[in-house]
Amino acid sequence: MKLQFNSIRKGIKDVGWNAFMVKGARFSENDIPFCPTTALTPPKSIITYDEAKRIYREEIKRKNKDFHNESYVCFFEDDQDFDNTNGIWFRSDLAQKVLGHFEGIICPDFSTYQDFPKPLKQWNYYRMNAFGHWYGIILKRHVVCLVRWGTDETFSYCFDGKPKNSMLLVTTVGGNPRKCCNRIRFEKGLREMVKRLTPHTILVYGSASLPIFDELRKQGINIIAYPSRMNRVYSEVG
Repeated sequence: MKLQFNSIRKGIKDVGWNAFMVKGARFSENDIPFCPTTALTPPKSIITYDEAKRIYREEIKRKNKDFHNESYVCFFEDDQDFDNTNGIWFRSDLAQKVLGHFEGIICPDFSTYQDFPKPLKQWNYYRMNAFGHWYGIILKRHVVCLVRWGTDETFSYCFDGKPKNSMLLVTTVGGNPRKCCNRIRFEKGLREMVKRLTPHTILVYGSASLPIFDELRKQGINIIAYPSRMNRVYSEVG
């Protein structure tokens, strides 16, 4: 992948672009910023941003303003819960106040649905990596790079800016890969990811019971699964 250093023009008016997030970043040929995994070890646990906000409010209410939680925060939830006018992109200052109390984050999962127009999908891939670069490189916090793909045409850009020979995260939540058509798409993308990025560790948010994960384990890749929020709720009830 050919990467280049970017240059931010002085005096440009930033309205929603968040140029500060990609200061000093390298970019792919598709102009996707590079987002490394800065976490050195796998997360102990992963919770959603909604859960993190609830914990934050409870701790602040107790006047425990310096609390630290060892969980990593992910964004596998409805976009409206984290991507709105007061969300993590438009009010990153507010997001930082919450996220700073947790051990790290998984790159935000800005939606890239298959029926989205290509420019919208690319914009959300861009934001995913830009936010991760900002949080991991500029703020010097722990980040695990998320890899998302759709149908075959996304392969030309969805692996851009992702680290090689590193620890990456994928999710089996959403898209229902248990259905045959979605499973074929998921497995094809996962194999392509492994081929291009050669990760030594793949974290899985959701079930890692699909046969392809056994296939990857046999290749020597470390597979670590984390229960989704729904799985945790069911296990607590059951």
